[in-house]
Amino acid sequence: MPYPDQWEADVVLADGGTAHLRPIRADDAGLLREFYARLSPESIYYRFFSPRPRLTDREVEHFTTVDYDDRVALIATIGGAMVAVVRYDRLRPGADTAEVAFLVEDAHQGRGVASVLLEHIAAAARERGITRFVADVLPENRRMSKVFREAGYKAEQRYEEGVLTLNLDLEPTETSREVMAAREHRAESRSIGRLLSPRSVAVIGASREEHSVGQSALRNLLAGGFAGPVYPVHPSATAVCSVRAYKTVADVPGDVDLAVVAVPAEAVADVVAQCAAKDVHGLVVLSSGFGETGPEGRARQNELVRLARAGGMRVVGPNCLGIANNADGLNATLAPTLPRHGPIGFFSQSGALGITILQWAAERDLGLSTFVSAGNRADVSGNDLMQYWEEDPDTAVVLLYLESIGNPRKFTRLARRISRSKPIVAVKSGRTTQGVPLGHAAQALSLPDHAVSALFAQAGLVRVDSLGELFDVAQLLAYQPLPRGDRVAIVGNSDSIGLLVQDAATVAGLRPRRPVDLGPEAGPADFTAALEEAFADEGTDAVVTVFAPAVHGGKTSDVAAAIVAAADRADTPVIAAYLGERGLLHGSVPSYPAPESAVRALAYAVRYAGWRRRPHGRIPDLPGVDRDRARALVEELAGQETPSPERTAALLACYGIAVGGAGHGIATRISTSEDPSFGAIVSFGLDDVTAELLEDRAYRLAPLTDVEAAEMVRAVRTAPLLLGHRGAEPVDTGALEDLLLRASRLADDLPEVARLDLEPVLAGPAGAVVRGARLRLAGPHARPAEDARRLRPS
Repeated sequence: MPYPDQWEADVVLADGGTAHLRPIRADDAGLLREFYARLSPESIYYRFFSPRPRLTDREVEHFTTVDYDDRVALIATIGGAMVAVVRYDRLRPGADTAEVAFLVEDAHQGRGVASVLLEHIAAAARERGITRFVADVLPENRRMSKVFREAGYKAEQRYEEGVLTLNLDLEPTETSREVMAAREHRAESRSIGRLLSPRSVAVIGASREEHSVGQSALRNLLAGGFAGPVYPVHPSATAVCSVRAYKTVADVPGDVDLAVVAVPAEAVADVVAQCAAKDVHGLVVLSSGFGETGPEGRARQNELVRLARAGGMRVVGPNCLGIANNADGLNATLAPTLPRHGPIGFFSQSGALGITILQWAAERDLGLSTFVSAGNRADVSGNDLMQYWEEDPDTAVVLLYLESIGNPRKFTRLARRISRSKPIVAVKSGRTTQGVPLGHAAQALSLPDHAVSALFAQAGLVRVDSLGELFDVAQLLAYQPLPRGDRVAIVGNSDSIGLLVQDAATVAGLRPRRPVDLGPEAGPADFTAALEEAFADEGTDAVVTVFAPAVHGGKTSDVAAAIVAAADRADTPVIAAYLGERGLLHGSVPSYPAPESAVRALAYAVRYAGWRRRPHGRIPDLPGVDRDRARALVEELAGQETPSPERTAALLACYGIAVGGAGHGIATRISTSEDPSFGAIVSFGLDDVTAELLEDRAYRLAPLTDVEAAEMVRAVRTAPLLLGHRGAEPVDTGALEDLLLRASRLADDLPEVARLDLEPVLAGPAGAVVRGARLRLAGPHARPAEDARRLRPS
């Protein structure tokens, strides 16, 4: 078989470093010999069960010459050197079982290389029709035994003649998927941790020219209070900003964890190679001239990422503002000042907006734990940062400014998990076009924007419309408890502003109580008493307090202090429209310049808190589902883009969906599609011209939970027609929900089903009848494999 380049992958290891995986080639003989020469006698003995100081020429040829079918080997390389190899040999031609063996260089053992190799060799084996691995392991080789045992596959073992024989069923299980996802999460989180918590930093391209990128980065690092050494790198200067400089990063006497790169784009590749040789952990590339400039820059950007990952490094940028970690005093950005230390993690794709964003955050007194500006986002992405922030004790709220989403399927999966413990607030540009900026590795989204919003809402993500709203919501979620419900008390010294708050709350879908007007002369004691009375009322879920200055003026700071003191003693969120101020009162109570802004932020928080509280349901067991039969039918239909009605009905019957029969009721439509960005999508709506013109459809990711199926039926604007509008008898919504669950399960199980339309589905009081069905099939690899974790644009 030809060389399978689809098996090549960049991966993140357990300690956050990276490696390149690829099939072995016949010209790897030299790499194999060098690799073998670095192995300890113990590692060789564990692999071959006997001493073997060197490999013969015949053995080298045997190990490097494979057919990529019955005999396959994958190698892991870092910096061009082979550090590990895994191979399988089919027991006999046509057999579904193969023997598997690993060998990992001693210096790289304990980094999770073997676990990654097992994931990828198993995926390759399944692609070649192999369903079982057999491995012989010496009992004392506990590390390798652990790799097999903890992979999550169904396994059997037997001990015979001093050798432990393991049999692994390669069919992915729920456990194996969880193991791979957990490994990926830990690895990617640690890779970001290495970037944000370096022990030392080199600024490559540090310049003597005032206000240059290199000098700005160096000055900000030195002024930020970073405790570790900072090394300027300049080709000729002996010192920059009064700090000793070095000609190249290789000349730096100590270790370098992080390199901030500010050299011309054409020189970056050489710098990356030097950093790899220096064992630098990560790169922040401030330089422009990459993907944002066109095809030549795109090629240069791809080469940057390839070299960095091959050298074990992650990359922030290029064309970015930089990164910051307030806990460590790390300001590796071009921004001269940062907001104070606080509970908010901020990811921004825009370098141009970065300084402005940080300035706005500082003006509102919002505290940041960490900040990352990804620029062209060639490698490190918002998905990586979310995994880091999920476990970061310094981060309670995540803010995202997104211009593109490289891996939306992964993005929504992460958001769904993280949002259950930490709010994620996002603003995405390009709502009207769904386009992406030049230079980004992502593709444009194919779904309409309201569908994207629905999928984000399903994941618990708080999507806002502007940067102003992003900060408005952040200052509430970061510094106040979540609302218990949508009942809002209004306390203030202005009857007119109180009424504005009441109107705005009603429009936002909240339930405001009648405003409590304390009068223009109200002082601190009046506000304290009114607030404590509101807190004591079980019908209060949140409080909006309004303060406007009296006509005669006078001191007002005591009122602000009273509001803050009362809020600090309560577990009910308090927000303020105080003197038109924007930011935080005394560091804790959010204040907004207009009452409408305050209420809008509160409404976002109420919806998010409701998502947190409500049951998310479960993916139910569906009687009558025959997944194996469905898989066999799809394989039989390979090459038929539009199967016949009979074959379509047969496939649907595997999921308990019957087509045809008598029925009457309201015409609805259930559709599934395999979206290139999100994966399997389910949509629901009425099957009429008005619903089509208004795009009145509900969208969710498959597979649906029982709760999500029920929500979909009620999410469309025309849902009252199904629920008994004007005294009509309600339809059997349970039957519609069951059809949605079955269609979503089919879409999730069979990515070859590019589109399925159940139309019309007649919903009546006695059930739902599918009157017609259309099916379109795509190739067998329509969805990127999730069973071998690799670095992808994300």
